[in-house]
Amino acid sequence: MNFDHRHAAHCESGVVANLLRHHGLPMSESLAFGLAGALSFAYLPFIKVSGQPVVAYRALPRAIIRGMKAPFDAHFRFESFRSEAAGQQRLDALLAEGHVVGLQTSVYWLPYFPPDMRFHFNAHNLLVYGKDGDDYLISDPVFEHPVRCPSADLARARFAKGALAPKGLLYYPQRIERQSVQPAAVRRAIARNCRHMLAPVPIAGVRGMRFLAGRLERLPAAEPATAALIGHIVRMQEEIGTGGAGFRFIYAAFLQEAAALAERPVLASFADRLTEIGDGWRGFALKAARMVKAREPVAPPAIAALLRDLALREEAFFRELKTAVQ
Repeated sequence: MNFDHRHAAHCESGVVANLLRHHGLPMSESLAFGLAGALSFAYLPFIKVSGQPVVAYRALPRAIIRGMKAPFDAHFRFESFRSEAAGQQRLDALLAEGHVVGLQTSVYWLPYFPPDMRFHFNAHNLLVYGKDGDDYLISDPVFEHPVRCPSADLARARFAKGALAPKGLLYYPQRIERQSVQPAAVRRAIARNCRHMLAPVPIAGVRGMRFLAGRLERLPAAEPATAALIGHIVRMQEEIGTGGAGFRFIYAAFLQEAAALAERPVLASFADRLTEIGDGWRGFALKAARMVKAREPVAPPAIAALLRDLALREEAFFRELKTAVQ
């Protein structure tokens, strides 16, 4: 099968863009991310990754895939399985029918990842577009070129245990009713994302940033657990799924596209503002990393102050953006 693999910044938005483009839609990664309203922040102390609370900078897994329903009336089928054998049998059958199939997997068990990039994260998305002998042909958007994966390794990655266990999840579009993006759909997607970032939920959006800042500033600087948590926040931001700054840059690129698509030229100026906010997230990560690496003293209140400043800037940004698309 001829498949147009394109490198992307983030796995799920990259998978969705590549998959929909395969089905004839003019689609970029940033457009998929923005139409799904996927920019977010959440502090989830009740969900653990490697023993630490989840700090998310985008919507929950599958949100970008499901976000294609409204703008394109796209209907995806999701299937999970009780056994590796059943999951592999179904994947092989879909490939034989000519489908390109999305999978949710664990990064840790994918052998084409360099050893120092493997960790127990169960929400990594990729596409399978063929099979050659015992190897699956994979379009993993975080890699520049297509890769191969032996069937046993892929099965292990699909059925990894732990938080967000994929349970062999696969998905593919059953039908796509609309082939173009309507201006109203773009404006609705932006308004929805603004509501999410400004929602009155303590753990989400700008309130989630302030909640985490409050937790951080009360931590004892001398405790090893404090440095471990700060290091975890940096890893969640910069290594797992593009991170806080990267997602802001993707959404800024979407706003550049949206200025024309939504017939709102003012959105281009919002793209510039969000890029500056993304630079602020990079500064936050750099400050935290320096503390973790003992290049400067661990100071939780300083990290909390930076996070509160970002919350203030994002609150103003999303309130004004909401007004711009009304």
